[in-house]
Amino acid sequence: MPKPDFKKHIYRYKRYYTYMIITAVALILPWFTINGNHFFLLDFSRMVVNLFFVKFNMQELYLMPFLLILGFLGVFFMTTLGGRVWCGWTCPQTIFRVIYRDLIQTKLLHIRKSIQNKQSPNKKGTTIKLILAVLIWSILALVAGSDFMWYFIPPQTFFQYIQEPAQHPVLMGFVLTIAGFLIYDITRMKENFCIYVCPYARVQSVMYDEETIQAVYDTDRGGIIYKQDPRTGVSIGKKQVNNKKELLEQEPDAECTYCNACVRVCPTHIDIREGTQLECINCLECADACTKVMGSLGKPSLIEWNSISAVKEHRKPKFLRFRTIAYGVALTIALVALIFMSLTKEYMLLNINRTAQLYQLDDHGKVVENAYIMLFQNTEYKKHKYYFQVLKQDKTPFKGIYIERPKESFVLNPGKKIKKIVVLATKEDLVKNYKKDVTIPIIIKAYAVDDPKKIVVYRKTIFAFPRYDYLKKEREKYKR
Repeated sequence: MPKPDFKKHIYRYKRYYTYMIITAVALILPWFTINGNHFFLLDFSRMVVNLFFVKFNMQELYLMPFLLILGFLGVFFMTTLGGRVWCGWTCPQTIFRVIYRDLIQTKLLHIRKSIQNKQSPNKKGTTIKLILAVLIWSILALVAGSDFMWYFIPPQTFFQYIQEPAQHPVLMGFVLTIAGFLIYDITRMKENFCIYVCPYARVQSVMYDEETIQAVYDTDRGGIIYKQDPRTGVSIGKKQVNNKKELLEQEPDAECTYCNACVRVCPTHIDIREGTQLECINCLECADACTKVMGSLGKPSLIEWNSISAVKEHRKPKFLRFRTIAYGVALTIALVALIFMSLTKEYMLLNINRTAQLYQLDDHGKVVENAYIMLFQNTEYKKHKYYFQVLKQDKTPFKGIYIERPKESFVLNPGKKIKKIVVLATKEDLVKNYKKDVTIPIIIKAYAVDDPKKIVVYRKTIFAFPRYDYLKKEREKYKR
C-alpha cells in the first residue's frame, strides 16, 4: 500500500498540532508555579495578580493598561499581517468545534461521513449517537469550564472547593454556566458564533489590505466563477458560471475542475472562489481540499495562503510595509514598557499618611516630633522583617531626624498588612524661620532587614518644623 502524501494536508496537520499544543498549555500552565506564583492568575479572594510568575498586589494594577495595549496592538498586528489567522488556528471556538465535529462526531462515532465534507447532513438513524456525542462533549465542556476557572482560582484550591459544592455556590455556578454555554455554542450555534456573534469578524474587515495573508483563490489560473465589478474587480456575489462546461466556454484555460471540494469542506459554508469574505476564518480547509484534487492532476493548488496582490503579481507577499512596521514598533514599545514596569516591581507596599496634628513639642520644647500613620504590606511569598530610615532628598541619611518609635524592626507574614504609628523627631534647630512653620521634604526608605537590596521602597513625605520664634517662646516657658 502506498504511503499517504501528507504534503496534501500540510495545513490541516500543522493546525492539529497547533491545537494540541495550545490545549496542553492551557491545561498544564495553571499547575506550574515558580516560587508559588503562576504564569497568570487573577485571584480576587487574595486580591493579587500573578503575571509571568511574579505576584502583584491589586494596588499595583498600573500594569493592566500595558497588558490591554499589548492585547489590542497584538490583534491589530496579527490581523493586518495574517487576517483571521487567530480564528482558524488558535481560537478556542474553532478548537472545540474541531474536537466535537471532526473527532467525536466523525472519527469516534461516525455520525458524519468525512471531515472533508462539512455540508452534508448527519446520517439517518443516529439519534443515540448524537446524544452520546453531546454527552461526551458535555464532559469536555466541564473540563474546559474548570480549566478557565483555574486562572482565577489555583487548581489545588479549586479541587478542594468542589468537594463541598454547597459551600461554594458562586464557583459552581460559574463552572456550570461556562460549560452550559459551551455545550449550546458548540452543538447548536456552531460556526454561526463566528459569523454573527464574534465582533472580531467586523473588526478585521477594516484592517485588511492588499498584502494581508489570507486564503486566496487564484482567478488567473482557476477562472472567474463569480461576477466581478468591472471597476474594482471585486466579486458581487453572483455566479457567472454554474459548471465546468460553462467555465471552459468563457475561459478555455481555466484549471478549476468545479469539483466543489473547497465548498464542501468549508466550516463556515462559504465559497472561497467568491473572494475575500467576512465569514472566512483562515482555517485553510479549502486549500487542503484543492491541494488534494489538483495534486492528483499534477498541478499546484488553486487556493493559496497568500496576499491578493502577491497572487495576482506572482510574487511573495510583502510582510514589511508601513502598517506592519508601525504596529511592530508600537508593540515593541508597549512590551518594553511592560517589562520595565515589571522589573521595577516593589516587593512591599508602603502608604504614608500624616496625623491631623502637624507637629508636637516634647522634653520642654527641646524635641520636635511628627507623627505618621504608615501602612506596610508584604507582597512576597514568604515572611520578612521590616524597618525603615529617614533620608534627605538626595537619598543620603538625614542625621538630624531620628526614629522615636518604633524602636525595633517588625515581622510581617506573606500577603499581610500592618498599620504602624511612626514618630519621627529632632533635637536640632533644622531651620530658623520667624514668619511661618516650615515643611522639610524627606524620604522614608522602608526595607526588609533580611533582604535589603531586593525589597526596598522609597516614599516622599514632609517633616514639619515650627516657627522659630514660637519654638523659642515655648522653650522660655519651661525655663521659668
